[in-house]
Amino acid sequence: MRADLERLGRYDEHRVRRRLRDSFSPQHTSVITIDGELAGCVTVRPAEDRLGAEGRLWLEHFYLAPHCQGRGWGSAVLRSVLARTDAQGMSVALNVLQGSAARRLYERHGFVVEAQDPVDVFMTRLPERRGEAVSGGPAH
Repeated sequence: MRADLERLGRYDEHRVRRRLRDSFSPQHTSVITIDGELAGCVTVRPAEDRLGAEGRLWLEHFYLAPHCQGRGWGSAVLRSVLARTDAQGMSVALNVLQGSAARRLYERHGFVVEAQDPVDVFMTRLPERRGEAVSGGPAH
């Protein structure tokens, strides 16, 4: 994330730490381990306070150690998270930095752009229903 923030001219170590500290939600955060080693974390929490959207979840603080990226682990974690949110019938919202490679990951898993500004892209994904694709159409 640092590289993306630096590319956008928005990296500030203190602001990054404050954002994590102020929004950290331990009861909604899962630690990601691979072969018994800490590999990252992901938070999925109710989004009533975000984007004014009741009945949706907010996915944030999805971090995967650099040596674990590009190996399918992010997709595996995201599939697991989305299986749970689909079972709850909940849509999921997130934001990703403009130009971040993570956007492609989210798009592959059915997220679509809801809004954007010069720094952030806000995306949402409707719940997938049994036998239907993410878009709500028939599964292939």
